[in-house]
Amino acid sequence: MEDLLFTVENNIAKITLNRPESLNAFSEEMINKWIEALETVRDSDEIRAVIVSGNGRAFCSGGDIKEMIKGNGFYKSETDISSTALARKNSLWKKVQRVPLLLEEIDKPVIAKVHGIAFGAGLDMALMCDIRIVAEGTKLSESYVNVGLVPGDGAAYFLPKLVGMDKALDMLWTGKVIEAKEAKELGLVTFVVSEDELDSFTEDYVQKIANGPQQAIRLIKRAVYQSREMSLRSSLDMISSSMGLVTELEDYKIGVEAVKEKRKAKFN
Repeated sequence: MEDLLFTVENNIAKITLNRPESLNAFSEEMINKWIEALETVRDSDEIRAVIVSGNGRAFCSGGDIKEMIKGNGFYKSETDISSTALARKNSLWKKVQRVPLLLEEIDKPVIAKVHGIAFGAGLDMALMCDIRIVAEGTKLSESYVNVGLVPGDGAAYFLPKLVGMDKALDMLWTGKVIEAKEAKELGLVTFVVSEDELDSFTEDYVQKIANGPQQAIRLIKRAVYQSREMSLRSSLDMISSSMGLVTELEDYKIGVEAVKEKRKAKFN
């Protein structure tokens, strides 16, 4: 059984963590396949949106502690038989940290569908996505501190941008577990729905995006993320270029005609 499943159907890619017996804790195979899947998403003209989810009782429990104790997997360099600090650093850089770096290169919407638990690096993988749809009763935690670790998978970067510096430090310093409702109030997740509605709500949401004007959607995502690092003048200059481009596309003409005729646009 593969540790990660990747499928594409009706222009929607699905990345499914598939180690249910270990609550989808990361394995080396899972990370390698995750990297391959994201490279495919980045380079494909067919794919319009991505759903990331976990099989079984949980989204992801984070790194596999048993593998860490043995010094195996993505925490240790394949070319270094000794468990040195440098080997562990290089292994993180070459493997699990490739996931957020690849996501940064993807302009298509990436949606996390979260249930059960999302702990440590599992929560961080959800934070890297654009939208987080979470089932009621889900428990979330930046649990690194419980085993004396620092957040090596991006929490120090992503978490403060979502909840603020003080709340991020509180979560990281205490490793406390919060539930979906509190996570929504903090701004950590986008939607909270019942467990029974999680699949249908996510499918409907992603389908709306997949049916939208694709180039405009991708340029919007690029503008939002890049503007975080830009001055106002630079951001406005960039978005004016995007505006010039999209008004030459067929989607713009389709949208304008639909508005004039007071109907919903059907984009290509």
